[in-house]
Amino acid sequence: MRLDKFLQISRLVKRRTIANTLCSKGAVSVNGHVAKAGKTLSVGDIIRMPGPPPATGEGHPISIEDVPESEYEVVELPSGNVSRARATTLYRQVNL
Repeated sequence: MRLDKFLQISRLVKRRTIANTLCSKGAVSVNGHVAKAGKTLSVGDIIRMPGPPPATGEGHPISIEDVPESEYEVVELPSGNVSRARATTLYRQVNL
């Protein structure tokens, strides 16, 4: 499964276009290497990407460099779309 599609189906990002943008900016890596959106994933791969932005409460935009990174391990690759409840079972967060 493509990296951008996995990020969208697993709901790590809201839309696939956002996943494409993150990949094109070099903000997403797989197993320690910067990955393009079309990178094919396998079970056990480690995805490193910016985590959710911190709440500033001021409404100021935050750049990708200011957001702490999170690591996720691919646990399962679905064959199609999945429910919201099942989406969180597709990965596990590595750095807690």
